[in-house]
Amino acid sequence: MKDLIELYLVFLRIGAVNFGGGYAMLPLLEEDLNKKRGWVTTEELMDYFAIGQCTPGIIALNVSTFIGNKRHGKSGAVAATLGFLTCPVILILVIAAFLTNFADIPLVQNAFAGIRVCVCVLILEAVIRLWKKAIVDKTAFVIYAVIFLLMVASPFLPFRVPAAVLVIAAGVAGILLRGHKEAAP
Repeated sequence: MKDLIELYLVFLRIGAVNFGGGYAMLPLLEEDLNKKRGWVTTEELMDYFAIGQCTPGIIALNVSTFIGNKRHGKSGAVAATLGFLTCPVILILVIAAFLTNFADIPLVQNAFAGIRVCVCVLILEAVIRLWKKAIVDKTAFVIYAVIFLLMVASPFLPFRVPAAVLVIAAGVAGILLRGHKEAAP
């Protein structure tokens, strides 16, 4: 029970400061759960983000659930998920109740503008960390380049390529290209 309470409290704190979504949360998770606590490896964290991206729901919430499950099974998944959700749900309820009264105040607008800039920086830091861990050789770069081009070209194609399709395609490419690489003498 003590471990579940710790799991809840850790994700309560993470959920309380998770502005900007899942990718903005990556540096915080890596620092706290990987370096400080040793609960996950960087590679596991990257895998959780990849899976969280292509499963329904919020990436940050999915990652919290995966980590909780890794630590303590289903009860850990529930504890981490509830911990992560507590502060955002309370904050959203408060904002929903009062935002219309304050949204036009210049001070509030300026605060949101500043928060948006900070979120961009946090996401950029997450992208740089992901890049360093994911693009480890020429094969990984080729997969990256093809998926990036598909994503960029998607608006100009007769159909939009969903992110989940790109993730699955990258996974299949990884299996085929890396499997071929490993099978070579």
